[in-house]
Amino acid sequence: MAAEGTVLKLGAGIRKHGFRKWYERELTRSHGHMALTFICMIGVLAAFEAASKDRGRVDQVIDVVAIFVCGVCGLWALRRYLSLLMHAEHVAHQANCPACGTYARFKLVRSDAQDERVLVCCRQCDHEWTIQG
Repeated sequence: MAAEGTVLKLGAGIRKHGFRKWYERELTRSHGHMALTFICMIGVLAAFEAASKDRGRVDQVIDVVAIFVCGVCGLWALRRYLSLLMHAEHVAHQANCPACGTYARFKLVRSDAQDERVLVCCRQCDHEWTIQG
């Protein structure tokens, strides 16, 4: 399952940055979305607090709109966080060489941009295997 809207596809990201940097970038991107989720939840709670005050009709409508916008943005950010995190973890679980067990020490042999598959070769034992994105 590929993360939607990924800036760099798996093969291109590994080719450009290496696996460890690609993985680090994916985790950083996902945790950025987690921070946005947290900020949106603070916005929802602040808007609820403001809406509970006895104020004019226009201010109450603005508070309801703020609750809705912060809620929708927060749900989108939470979905993106989980999607990016699951994608990175899915790929990371396949980074062990099946022959010798070495983790993330491989070179990219070939990548298939269509279905997010990369063929890699272990730097320690020269075993080749496929990582699915």
